[in-house]
Amino acid sequence: MAAATKNAGTDAGVAGQEAHSTVGDGREFMKLRVAILYGGRSGEHEVSVRSARAVMDAMDAAKYEVVEYFIGKDGKWSPRPILPEPGAQPGIDVVFPVLHGTFGEDGTVQGLLELADVAYVGAGVLGSSVSMDKEMTKRVCAERGLPVIEYVTVMRENPDTAEACRALPFPMFVKPANLGSSVGISKARNCEELKAAVTLAAQYDRKVIVERAITGRELECAVLGNDAPVASLPCEILPSREFYDYDDKYLLDRAQTQVPADLPVEKTEELRRLAVECYRAVECQGMGRVDFLLETASGRLYINEINTIPGFTSISMYPKMWEHSGIPFAALIDRLIELALERHRRKNATRFTR
Repeated sequence: MAAATKNAGTDAGVAGQEAHSTVGDGREFMKLRVAILYGGRSGEHEVSVRSARAVMDAMDAAKYEVVEYFIGKDGKWSPRPILPEPGAQPGIDVVFPVLHGTFGEDGTVQGLLELADVAYVGAGVLGSSVSMDKEMTKRVCAERGLPVIEYVTVMRENPDTAEACRALPFPMFVKPANLGSSVGISKARNCEELKAAVTLAAQYDRKVIVERAITGRELECAVLGNDAPVASLPCEILPSREFYDYDDKYLLDRAQTQVPADLPVEKTEELRRLAVECYRAVECQGMGRVDFLLETASGRLYINEINTIPGFTSISMYPKMWEHSGIPFAALIDRLIELALERHRRKNATRFTR
């Protein structure tokens, strides 16, 4: 993985040196002021808090001055909000949003940061919103010829499951289209269970995705970069329950992971290629984690979803995959910040008026 690690750094360049000089002649350099946004109004509030704490703990105190922005479940900011006005945040060099799910990973906060004209880690407005919506991700990937699982969309206003019962075989997975961490997801084995599952998922989003259930292995791959993204070694999730739900991810502490995943070389390379292609298709930047299902019967890989702000908790696989691929946690934080500054610099080269 030495080559992959080297390539991962070419996209960032030396952008991180622009905001504050880092010199090697004995003079003390100024720390980069990094605003950490965390908490938020989504069902993943607690996960966001844990991820943010892990990010802050991993940041090199000699390089960075951390400024915390906590958003409560009610949407209130503490100690103050970031204002949607250029120049209104003189104490911030770059923002690191560690907000999972709705109102954080869906393009809303990214739009605020664009209006504020500040550099920020991760995907922009388009990449965030497309990636957050599981149906839109499927549409974009399918247009690029990438493998996605067969699905039917059901709307909260018309929760008719008849089409899904006709079009897909049981069992099925039912998911809110715009949420993560397996919140609101359930498995349906018949039409009655499907109706109940849609009712549950519709509590979290007005759009619900019903998919054919895949019997196989759950795999993940981390991607890093802007215009030249690279993929990590993949990992495998070994759930302790029937599927990798919220409790299994964050509460039970019984799910196991294997990094790197035990796959043939050619399958590993196929998965990494598909991860990068998915990342590019949705116009992701900075970072992303692409989740896959490997069907046992067919041996085929399916793109399940992409997360533009993956977890950074002690059990999260995004930093673990990069660590196994040659980039430790602290260096990963450095790289993400460099990529954010580079992208902001490139955006500022664009004219917005005649």
